[in-house]
Amino acid sequence: MPETPSEIEAAAREQLSLVLIPEVEPHAIDPAADMVAAYGLTSLNKVLFLTEVCEETGVDLAHFTEHDLADMRTLRDVTDALTRHHHATTGA
Repeated sequence: MPETPSEIEAAAREQLSLVLIPEVEPHAIDPAADMVAAYGLTSLNKVLFLTEVCEETGVDLAHFTEHDLADMRTLRDVTDALTRHHHATTGA
């Protein structure tokens, strides 16, 4: 299970890469790019991505409100939110 912000970002990159059509290699994803505008992320794929990355990082998706999810526009937004909740959960 990812522990550091860089490991959480790597997990998020991997999971995002898997739901993008066409697929984008994890290392090629711009963390500051809007996932919808830059990569065509659909609402359904965003839910699939967030569900998988939360499972992989050990962060309960229930920690996030609908507003929190809407504010996750970039990979950096997702990574920052996961890191905050991961540290709150693990005490790291």
